[in-house]
Amino acid sequence: MGSKKLSGSAKGYLILLSLVVVSWVIFKILTPHNFGSPANMLNYFQASLIATVGAVGFYFVMVMGMFDFSIGANIMLSAIVGCVFATRFNMGYLGLILGCVLTGTIVGLLNGLFYVKLRIPSMIVTTGLALIYESLANYIAGGVEQTLPSNLRAFGQMPWDIILAIVACIVAYIFLNYTKIGTYTYAIGSNEFVAKNMGINVNKYKVLAFVLSGAFLGVMAILTISYRSEEHTSELQSH
Repeated sequence: MGSKKLSGSAKGYLILLSLVVVSWVIFKILTPHNFGSPANMLNYFQASLIATVGAVGFYFVMVMGMFDFSIGANIMLSAIVGCVFATRFNMGYLGLILGCVLTGTIVGLLNGLFYVKLRIPSMIVTTGLALIYESLANYIAGGVEQTLPSNLRAFGQMPWDIILAIVACIVAYIFLNYTKIGTYTYAIGSNEFVAKNMGINVNKYKVLAFVLSGAFLGVMAILTISYRSEEHTSELQSH
């Protein structure tokens, strides 16, 4: 009588956690020698951090009913620019962070502006722009694989990758729950017509959604280039 029922969100988290445990058990039984070791679980966890930061950024766009098919190209271009700033221009971690985040933000701004101005589906706009971003990334890289030197790979290792991912998630949570941007994001995603009649500048906040998404993808690029550089060195040493 006095017991409280679990909320819908709590049930969702429990189901998700249960699926993770069940999946782990199944694969551990199927491949006991290749899956589930502490080293492998740590690698899975670090790789999942990268995807988590990108998903947090994509949420701003997705909740408004839009799509961004240039995510991979954005990450590629941002990572290469950050790597160039950090190494060729000898800017170190400052260049890595600024290069990745600023590039991701600019790409997001371009996506948002083209989507709003051209008035065609976001998936078509971002798919077309992705080809341009990939071409630009290949031109900057000069056809050479870009990796960070060993002294600039802190974000590819614990605890700095975890710290950066947590900071990104906290910033996203604050934006979504304690700012006007977050309120209008949910309002537009719920009913764009009503939001427009309430006086919300829908196009402005759609562009801002792409900008914020791009910034978080820039953070994802930092983690990606750092982790891949560390992994690349490990592969070379193993051979």
